[in-house]
Amino acid sequence: MLQTLINAFKVKDIRRKVGMMLLLLLVFRIGCYIPVPGLDRENFSSLFDGSDTSNTFLTLMSSITGGALANGTLFALGIGPYINASIIMQLLCVGIPPLERLSKQGEEGRKKISQYTRYLTILLAVIQSVGIIVNFANSQDAVQTALFFDQTWLAGLFMTIVYTSGALLVMWLGERITDYGVGNGQSMIIFVGILSTAGQLIVQKIGQVFDDINVIWELVFFVLVCVILFFAIIYVDLSERKVPVQYAKQIKGRKMYGGQSSVIPIRISGSGVMPLIFAFSIISFPQMLTSMFWPGSAFDNFLTNWFSGSATNAVGRVIYSVFLCLLIFGFSFFYAQMQFNPEDISKSIQQNGGFIQGIRPGKATEAYLKKISNRITLFGAIYLSLIAFIPSIMFAWASYDLVNVFSTTGILIVVSVAMEFEKQLQAQMMMKNYKGFLK
Repeated sequence: MLQTLINAFKVKDIRRKVGMMLLLLLVFRIGCYIPVPGLDRENFSSLFDGSDTSNTFLTLMSSITGGALANGTLFALGIGPYINASIIMQLLCVGIPPLERLSKQGEEGRKKISQYTRYLTILLAVIQSVGIIVNFANSQDAVQTALFFDQTWLAGLFMTIVYTSGALLVMWLGERITDYGVGNGQSMIIFVGILSTAGQLIVQKIGQVFDDINVIWELVFFVLVCVILFFAIIYVDLSERKVPVQYAKQIKGRKMYGGQSSVIPIRISGSGVMPLIFAFSIISFPQMLTSMFWPGSAFDNFLTNWFSGSATNAVGRVIYSVFLCLLIFGFSFFYAQMQFNPEDISKSIQQNGGFIQGIRPGKATEAYLKKISNRITLFGAIYLSLIAFIPSIMFAWASYDLVNVFSTTGILIVVSVAMEFEKQLQAQMMMKNYKGFLK
């Protein structure tokens, strides 16, 4: 990847795109430090840190924003509302026929769906803003109502407008990175946010070296754990099952077409981090609701003690882990069906005169592809279930202070975005070579 970056910076156009992307990402990071008037940052952070949110959806959202959510700054929501809106629209396009037809209408249809996604982003940003304010800013120490004529509702309305505007600005920055930079802008914003959070925690740990020299060994062990985890994730992420397809020869007029061999690649981790994000968000949703509207209630204490990753009761942690694994398995198979449709692929192969050796075209090919997809998805679900727990355990062995440097989904996101960024750079350089050849 380092060699790819060196070669890319030798090309003027790519260098300009990377520079524009870095400039827009810098604007995003500056917005993560802009305070909101009327909010005491220190008290807000203490409210967030007071609860052990390890391995929860809320921790993931905070890491994605580079700690802006924990500090309650302008970009506290980050790119989260837009990502959630995009996921919801993808699911609706599968389940609602009018949206499905719209998604197949080419560029015009995609523009309309993008517009609907923006509207949904605004709605989700407002809902999440209200949730953050109710959850964290109910404390009189956190919200300085004196700036709003001692009216709590006025302070809440102001912060809702600010946080929603910040989320829309982040969405705009992501779209501009996609248009003028390299790769997907939303993915790069998430990537930078996670690395920023990790960098802050690592710098704090390095600062402890001056007080205790043994901290160096904890950092060395942490780096070794990171190298092992990243290598294993990249190895599995690049793994795929290739199904060979043979196309028959066809004579049309004086030309002969077909007669070639091809493959259908089926990746083990084809669904990426989506099953993890869905699972963490759903399993954390009841506790988020109770902490927002009924804090300290009997039901809230029950969920904290018996159904959370930080439960003081060992049985509660086991129940939480079992339900999380079941959700990961369910969403893995659900998302795999969205990404890989054996029926459509079977029809496409048959229409183009192709066949899988030893398998009859039509229903037999569809059943064969479905069987392979289910087996690979099973291994992918087991892999994601292990990823959900192993990193935090291994980081705890290195140092308990470094447990939350990379969340479980954060590691997968960093690897996926880095690999996709490298592919985009290679594609850009290849296009430049083709243009030079044509000239």
